[in-house]
Amino acid sequence: MLRAYRNWDFPKGMVEPGEAPLVGARREVREETLIEDLEFRWGEVYLETGPYGNRKIARYYVAATATESVTLPVSPALGRPEHDEWRWVDRDRALSLTVARLQPIVRWAAETVGIGWPG
Repeated sequence: MLRAYRNWDFPKGMVEPGEAPLVGARREVREETLIEDLEFRWGEVYLETGPYGNRKIARYYVAATATESVTLPVSPALGRPEHDEWRWVDRDRALSLTVARLQPIVRWAAETVGIGWPG
């Protein structure tokens, strides 16, 4: 997860004109974390949020990586990293860090990778 100010989220951004959404997702992860070895073991499944902000809808995919340490590179447009902090977290910690809009994404991702829920 990535933190910008006090908000925790996952890598995301705008799809560029003519870019396929999954290609855009890979690019955004690379730009925000320098992770390049994404493996979409669960296929190209995704879940979208409902509209938020200025009617934005975010699409989230599930991928695995062998990368252990994340780098938050300087964004050329901002002159600083887009995010202030990163963390690898488990499902429960992700739920505690995210806003209500992202909790269905966390639950869906956990179910997709087979983590399931107690009881």
